[in-house]
Amino acid sequence: MACSGSSGCQSAGGCSKIEATRQQQQQRVSCVKCKASQVMAPGAAGEDGRYCPDCFRGNLFGKFRFAVTSNSMISPTDRVLVAFSGGPCSRVALQFVHDMQQKAQRNFDASPDRSLPVFSVGVAFIDESSIGTGPLSCDRIDEAVIKEMETLVSCLSPPSKKFHAVPIQNVYPSADKEERVKELVQGVPDDTGKEDLLLHLRMLSLQTIAREHGYTKLVLGSCTSQIACHVLSSTVKGRGYSLPADIQYVDSRWDTPVVLPLRDCLAQEISILCRLDGLKTLELQTGHRPSSINSLVSSFVKLLQEDNPSRESTIVRTAGKLIPFHFNRVPENLDGDIHLASRHRKKFQVKSDLSIPTESFCSICVSPLKKDNSMSSQSAATESHTKSGDFAALCCSSCRYQILPSDAVLLKEFYTRLPHPITERAKDGQWSLLRERIEDYLLSENGG
Repeated sequence: MACSGSSGCQSAGGCSKIEATRQQQQQRVSCVKCKASQVMAPGAAGEDGRYCPDCFRGNLFGKFRFAVTSNSMISPTDRVLVAFSGGPCSRVALQFVHDMQQKAQRNFDASPDRSLPVFSVGVAFIDESSIGTGPLSCDRIDEAVIKEMETLVSCLSPPSKKFHAVPIQNVYPSADKEERVKELVQGVPDDTGKEDLLLHLRMLSLQTIAREHGYTKLVLGSCTSQIACHVLSSTVKGRGYSLPADIQYVDSRWDTPVVLPLRDCLAQEISILCRLDGLKTLELQTGHRPSSINSLVSSFVKLLQEDNPSRESTIVRTAGKLIPFHFNRVPENLDGDIHLASRHRKKFQVKSDLSIPTESFCSICVSPLKKDNSMSSQSAATESHTKSGDFAALCCSSCRYQILPSDAVLLKEFYTRLPHPITERAKDGQWSLLRERIEDYLLSENGG
């Protein structure tokens, strides 16, 4: 039956005109925030399909800014080092830090008394291509890639930012440092241990850059998706006790405190923003072995997220209920120059159990150790007659199982290849644990 004009379609199967009208109405969905602009992707799953581009951008930056201000991550007197890998997360972290710095500069220029200084920003890239040609390593990074990164940083509008490109083997001061780091990683028998050790060396390199150049905060681009994977992989590895230390907004157990301002942002959101704003990224993939725990967990979480877009956020929120450690906040001595408004917003900061005593840390991954475990480790270290044996006793069970060789001869060789900061950390830990054991027998300062 044909359509009867203004009286509507009388045909049993409808007509193409009505179907086209229906599709146009579906596409004219308004943004849930501004109620005026059209959403980015009508019908898309999750929040990505609810906002227009401007509101989506503002919502994502709002998460970043709230994390920074609520946890006092950046103060006017800070020197901030942004860890940059070239991927979307580190690129957005750099862009958002740059946006905050620009706003602080405008406020400084407009202020009559110019009372608040503008925090400075540096960018660090760790070149890991020297590890070798095995499945763990990527191809040798060409100098043109480093130059492209430097150009990307220099093209950001003022204030200017210093760019540091440092090979990971610089954790060694010796001339044969490239061979030493390669032998160190290849000496790890476990695939997961290789990846974890590389992660710890990367953090050691970033901390070295921050210390040598006077940076006061280290910004990582870890987002909700990455933290969700870390929660599950740490649980599988038996790091349940130390898990709360790694997933908070602030981690001050390092010489330069580490902050995670993208903790509440999903990887999908970050990738969309890069496309919207044309933020250039450089994906330098590292060929992780599919048999490692990290890779398996990453694939598992990806499947969960495809089934339910809120799974990653749920994992992180659930883990966030764990009690943070005392070092999961900005140290008081670094908090002295924070603006009054930032201090007011600190009421949202996660609460720590301040009754927790000073922790003992794993010599490799710097994970906090349970006191009973650290005491048993000290007993084992006391009975050991080799430096390598002492070192193994002062590591967490995960590092002992997945990173350290089980054979005593191989363990001794592995110990000799370790960077100096790691072996020094072990010595400090040994003295700390020894002091715990004899604390009841020490004289107090007043002679009591």
